[in-house]
Amino acid sequence: MLHSHFVQSIEKILKPEQAVIDELVSHLESKAYRKGDFLLKADETCRYFYFIEKGLVKLFFDNGDKDFIMTFFAENAFFAELSGFLTGQPSKYMIVALEPTEVLRVHRDVIEGLCKKYHTAETLFSKLYSKAPVNMMGRISEMLEDDGKKRYHNFMEQRPDLIQRISLGDLADYIGITQVSLSRIRAQKF
Repeated sequence: MLHSHFVQSIEKILKPEQAVIDELVSHLESKAYRKGDFLLKADETCRYFYFIEKGLVKLFFDNGDKDFIMTFFAENAFFAELSGFLTGQPSKYMIVALEPTEVLRVHRDVIEGLCKKYHTAETLFSKLYSKAPVNMMGRISEMLEDDGKKRYHNFMEQRPDLIQRISLGDLADYIGITQVSLSRIRAQKF
């Protein structure tokens, strides 16, 4: 079946009626990005909800001095820059491909139409959208409560699949420390 990983990932969250799946799949657009391509630039409005078939992206903002990486999304992840996606306002965040990336995307207008037409579509997207604030609260707590060493170990435990796929600079930016500090932490034996 075309887009079977997408459908399987949806059905792990909620099994909507077949009409929802069929209509959603019929509106999916496939898009490929090269390493370094932007899916979203600062001051643009996020109009798409994405599913990664292959590849890796980061969601981040740049304050002029340094990047603040909020999170990474890899295969089988659903994502959007939700503040802009839900409000229709320009975003201060950016999404960039860290390696060649293939996504399926669906426009916000399609999702809104599906949610008005089908209660299960509304429930599905509500569940998808609600994951982001929960994850962000955990991320904020970690940044406020844990030191760099603890954040590094958390990342190693929670995302070992990404260690070989992201640069040390991106890892340091995600953890919120310098590359020099990261090198020191990595050199320590535990």
